[in-house]
Amino acid sequence: MISSASLLAFAFVALGMVMSPGPNMIYLLTRSITQGRRAGVISLFGVVLAFLVYMLCAALGVTALLVTVPLAYRALQWAGAGYLLWMAWNAVKPGARSVLQPRTDLPIDGPRRLFAMGFLTNLLNPKAAVLYLSLLPQFIDPTRGHVLAQGILLGLLQIAISFTVNLSIVMAAGSVAAWFAGRPAWLRVQRWLMAGVLTGLAMRLALEKRPA
Repeated sequence: MISSASLLAFAFVALGMVMSPGPNMIYLLTRSITQGRRAGVISLFGVVLAFLVYMLCAALGVTALLVTVPLAYRALQWAGAGYLLWMAWNAVKPGARSVLQPRTDLPIDGPRRLFAMGFLTNLLNPKAAVLYLSLLPQFIDPTRGHVLAQGILLGLLQIAISFTVNLSIVMAAGSVAAWFAGRPAWLRVQRWLMAGVLTGLAMRLALEKRPA
């Protein structure tokens, strides 16, 4: 099987990725603050399911389709960029409020919708597919056993790290919101900063060239 050194190196890479702000982190933070920790945890399980889908697709070779077929890759790429722009608009549109500002007028989504939105947030990102296609093979050694088993092991390790970090974010969301509650000016700055980050991610995603 995979050596301990390779597992440790992959774990550090996975940790660095999940710590970088992105759609998953923003969505989970939003849900946890507006609807509570339980909603955040349910959404997180949706995110995890999307990772499982990508992991299995990569392990079975299906994900290669997104790289070898330009139209398939582009369709997912534009869908992801559109979703990011939609999130950016919702952050700054007239009457919008910061995700860190507790609200009581939001409709309460049921567990199924929470799970589905968490799933779509993570699924509508072609980088997740490319990640599993390009990153995992670098840590797989065909001479050390079954390649499929090694790929699944690495994928499960990445998912475990992502789940742990995002669960911590869900649990700490209330404390973060409380800090911002006493600083109204920072809430406005946060809204526009988040919108800017999301727009930048969307543009970068939409313009990114398909891997060779």
